[in-house]
Amino acid sequence: MVVKVPKDRTLDNTLTLFKDGYEFIPKRIQKHHLDVYETRLLGQKVALLSGEKGAELFYDTERMNRNGALPKRVLKTLFGENAIQTMDGEAHTHRKLLFMSLMTPEALENLRKITTTYWEQYASKWQGMKKIVLYDETRELLCRTACDWAGVPLLEKEVPKRTEDLSKMIDGFSAVGPQHIESRRARKRSEKWIENLINKVREGKLDLQEGTALYEMANHRDLSGQPLDARMAAIELLNVIRPLVAISKFLTFGAVALEDFPHIKAQVAEDDDYLFHFTQEVRRYYPFVPFLGARVNHDFTWQQYAFKKDQLVLIDVYGTNHDPRLWEDPETFKPERFEDWEGGLFDLIPQGGGDYYKGHRCPGEWPTLEVLQASFQFMTRHLQYKVPKQDYSYSLRKMPSLPKSGFIIKEISIR
Repeated sequence: MVVKVPKDRTLDNTLTLFKDGYEFIPKRIQKHHLDVYETRLLGQKVALLSGEKGAELFYDTERMNRNGALPKRVLKTLFGENAIQTMDGEAHTHRKLLFMSLMTPEALENLRKITTTYWEQYASKWQGMKKIVLYDETRELLCRTACDWAGVPLLEKEVPKRTEDLSKMIDGFSAVGPQHIESRRARKRSEKWIENLINKVREGKLDLQEGTALYEMANHRDLSGQPLDARMAAIELLNVIRPLVAISKFLTFGAVALEDFPHIKAQVAEDDDYLFHFTQEVRRYYPFVPFLGARVNHDFTWQQYAFKKDQLVLIDVYGTNHDPRLWEDPETFKPERFEDWEGGLFDLIPQGGGDYYKGHRCPGEWPTLEVLQASFQFMTRHLQYKVPKQDYSYSLRKMPSLPKSGFIIKEISIR
């Protein structure tokens, strides 16, 4: 039986994408119970993919590439121009090994310890405060954590400024007008800051431990044996630091989950396995990355749909994490679902899917898990607080999304 792949009949759906946000692709694909759908964005024909099979195709490096897939507005705010997210082939594999070299068991364990240390420091400070906004505080906490782990020196007076700039880079990619312009400025300031540090390392003015991100980025050589351009090294180092600040959103959503489902809190505190399941469910359930882009390498047909060379393809990250074909009762928050999860490469994809070393799966997923588990463990074992009346609902139309109040807590103490 020939299945005709459905498509939007309207001339362009760019405005609808920003209106629907995280639900733009699920509204189309899940309605038809298929893995592919066609739409038009910015005047071009775009293939939308979702589900495990869609993700497997999206991360097939023989059929898809990243060059030219990301719009300039995203590169000039979130990722940086010519960064690893835009690379393909041998050059991408070589650069990816640089990032993966940072993810040793010892380094990840150190990251977990650093995270806990900063939680202890910040929680002590919060005890003397009437109330705090958890999102704002954890952004700063994670900025310190990321820089410490990466070997990046950070003066006390710099912390608010660096935190704010990293946050603007994260939040500005989908914004318009002044917010987007300020996001671009924040990236320029951040790149200049890190580039200066790269040059100091190369001039022998900074004494660093081998294996830290700053050391490795400053000393990395490309396929031709040449050091990375100092600005390029800075961009890639920001691609280590920025994602760790971004997961302050996951932390805030995790706090919402602990409040909305109080029966879960004791289990998270007492059982390390359940702590891991809870962390994975936070990453699956709550909105983070809406979708990712690629370009078609060559003409081919898949599920009766004709993909054309250079066509833009979007993978539905949020929708795949909520796909009823993959997740039983996907709109229910249920950490227990991960008890028997076999760790598929293309089902849980909040930070991308596929192979870490050869594909485009985010290398920051491992540090994310370490930071989140250390944070949720501290919050449930050592932090006592009350949650005043507030609106911590969130919108799936806002990208990236966040609880409206930022999650306010008061009467904070350490036990």
